[in-house]
Amino acid sequence: MAGPHKRDSKQDPERTVRSHARPRRAHVERNSPHNTPGKRSSTNESPDRQNGETPERRERREGREKRTSRQTPDQSPQHRRRSPERRRRQDPTSYISSEKSPNPLSLDSLAKLDAYNEKQSRRPQEKERLLVAKEKDRGHERRQKGRVASGRVGKDKSRHRRHIDHNREKRRVVSGPLAEEGYIRKRGGYLPEDNGKKRFGRKFWLFAISVILLLVILIPVGVYVSRKHGGGQNSSGEGSSDDGARPPNENLKGIDESDIPSAAKNTYLDPFTWYDTTDFNVTYTDETVGGLSVMGLNSAWDDGTQANENVPPLNKDWVYGTMPIRGINIGGWLSIEPFITPSLFKSYKSNQGIIDEYTLTKDLGPQKAAKMLEKHYAKFIREDDFKQIQAAGFDHVRISYAYWAVTTYPGDPYVPKISWRYLLRAIEYCRMYGLRVNLDLHALPGSQNGWNHSGRQGAIGWLNGTDGDSNAQRSLDIHTQLSTFFAQPRYKNVIAIYGLANEPKMIALPTSVVLDWETKAAAIVRKSGMQQYLVVGDGFLGLSKWKGQLSGVQKVVLDVHQYTIFNKNQINFPHQKKIQYACQGWTDQMKQSNNAVTGFGPTICGEWSQADTDCAVFLNNVNTGSRWEGTLPTSDPTTSVTTPHCPPNSGTCSCDKANADPSAYSDEYKQWLMMYAEAQMASFETGWGWFYWTWVTESAPQWSWKVC
Repeated sequence: MAGPHKRDSKQDPERTVRSHARPRRAHVERNSPHNTPGKRSSTNESPDRQNGETPERRERREGREKRTSRQTPDQSPQHRRRSPERRRRQDPTSYISSEKSPNPLSLDSLAKLDAYNEKQSRRPQEKERLLVAKEKDRGHERRQKGRVASGRVGKDKSRHRRHIDHNREKRRVVSGPLAEEGYIRKRGGYLPEDNGKKRFGRKFWLFAISVILLLVILIPVGVYVSRKHGGGQNSSGEGSSDDGARPPNENLKGIDESDIPSAAKNTYLDPFTWYDTTDFNVTYTDETVGGLSVMGLNSAWDDGTQANENVPPLNKDWVYGTMPIRGINIGGWLSIEPFITPSLFKSYKSNQGIIDEYTLTKDLGPQKAAKMLEKHYAKFIREDDFKQIQAAGFDHVRISYAYWAVTTYPGDPYVPKISWRYLLRAIEYCRMYGLRVNLDLHALPGSQNGWNHSGRQGAIGWLNGTDGDSNAQRSLDIHTQLSTFFAQPRYKNVIAIYGLANEPKMIALPTSVVLDWETKAAAIVRKSGMQQYLVVGDGFLGLSKWKGQLSGVQKVVLDVHQYTIFNKNQINFPHQKKIQYACQGWTDQMKQSNNAVTGFGPTICGEWSQADTDCAVFLNNVNTGSRWEGTLPTSDPTTSVTTPHCPPNSGTCSCDKANADPSAYSDEYKQWLMMYAEAQMASFETGWGWFYWTWVTESAPQWSWKVC
């Protein structure tokens, strides 16, 4: 490698240009064909020089020759110390002959010659001074390298210094002076290569400090924004129908967290804790009606919409009993039902006993349960579902919800009140698409039937047992709040039917007690100002048992749920017989009940399905089998099924076909499913109409209208 001070024109193009810009005349003369290297040329031996010599040049030459002839070796110490070759390099005039010129010098020429000789005599001292200065600059440059390494010297100063000193070699990135002196160019400065320590320049530390400051600022801001856009209390947890998309919550940008009173922060009234704020009014209010918050509601509404051209808009009367209801249920959403959303339960082992919403929320705890369930509320049913419901030709929607949308009681693990605002938003979506609402209170305190979709599987604690009376009163109190809220003018047209209790198990409860409770509940609703139709369930008594019941209650409708698959004496009907039963058996029952002379009066089918097996996962409770395959042992001999109950001559009783993807169904089977559905719809329309169960499921296609 070249030394740090060795010139190299290939490595220093600027130096090469400078050398070419100042060629020495001596170089040309030395290579003249009339000169021999190492031999001086006399005047007589160089006729070409004499012939081409101007008078001025001749005067200077003669003056130099005269001075040379006068000097002795003792009078010229410089010449005495230098070799002839070196004198030629230092003095271009040494090429001129030293012989005396025959021409005398003028005064002017002598003056010029004296000036030249004086200049020549000062050259050694000047060169010595330059050498000392250059050595001093080298030391200064070494000190500057250390300063550059620590970032204390600006680039402009380095460039200025190199610009002034033309004889200094330009700094290179890897090779060159710094590399040859043990320094290598790094980001942020020059680092010694052999000291074993890493040194960072000023730029590096400025950059590092800037990054740290940005992180200190951005991390809290990110947390704030994440919380502001739904990343607070309910921002995580597993839920059904999770497509990974996070609601944008753009409407939170117009408000500030300081607008939320401290008492309401981190409660269900704080919109910054909501997972989804889409279409909610996020302006804080503590206003309530009937003790229920209006937080989330927008102040304006429009009842001029209609579901389709065959039905009246919301602000026009629907003639019930003449115009059939063609509705759809939204189940398993605000009141969890395991077979509709099995993903919420599949991660548990059977011995953990997580079988319903009660055990699920108890296992998760308040915070995790709130996060998981709100995510489920936000994603399982959205505005687009109501748009598709309208497009499918439906005109009514039955929305199932649980009492913990209103309140909870000591010992309840349920998530309170979060589902309330999703219920209110769902009603507004129905209004948007001209769909009339049937409000279905699906779960009451204590459980009205002991099934998992009532919240808690097991014993019936409503109107029964130690807490039966208190749970009965709690249920009445809930209806007081609900009916007061929904008696507001904004719900007059969109809510058409109001349910008192879904599927009370009247075959296990005293009929008179249930009827008495329903009479009280109806009176509360009417007292609150609601004039919508009231719905009571047939309690599985059979429609014929309801003739003359609740005769003192006005505008009340009897609700029956018709399935063949939950009866071991009907599930094994061949396909043809199932259609016949729907066309004749259910039709006859509906006609008889719908007539006040022969039956109860207004009758509706609130639930039905085209499913012809009970094979759906978790349909008969979590981690249990089916009647179809004979894998449903229970402690009750009247309901236990341990032998297959598929139709005769149907081959092996397997659930594989029923649980297969609909695309794998044969054309023949699809045709039968269509006929079975049409038979049921025709039967139920001999009454007030029907609601299909249900709109969507995760993995039970025969129960999902959206899928089929």
